Amino acid sequence: MEEMLTAYAAAVRAKDVDAFLGLYADDVRSFDLWQEWTYDGKDALRGMVAEWFGSIADDEEVVVRFDDVRTQAGPEVAAVSAFTTFAAVSPAGTELRSMNNRLTWVLRKDGDGSWKIAHEHTSAPAGDEGKVQLRR
Repeated sequence: MEEMLTAYAAAVRAKDVDAFLGLYADDVRSFDLWQEWTYDGKDALRGMVAEWFGSIADDEEVVVRFDDVRTQAGPEVAAVSAFTTFAAVSPAGTELRSMNNRLTWVLRKDGDGSWKIAHEHTSAPAGDEGKVQLRR
């Protein structure tokens, strides 16, 4: 599972939509933290990912860090949960801003034996007055 987390972070840092979507099963269901209730299928997810990566300034990178990663794996299906930090970083390496969320993945083996994200759920707790807490 470590290579999946590393590949995810690398695709985000590179703002590489195709590499990012390559981690997902064609029939993925994603429950994202923002706006839409669900993205069903890789094609539905593509628009959100392209918009996200396109919103990042050209001279910034997003560094992804995973904390308290927990995995359970069987031969064909696995689950991963973690706390995730997304940090915008300047060319000089200065952290400009960051946010945290909770991540859960259900992975399954693809036809070629590689793991693919079949289900993704990201969230953050709602605090006082229902405002989402993006800092852990």
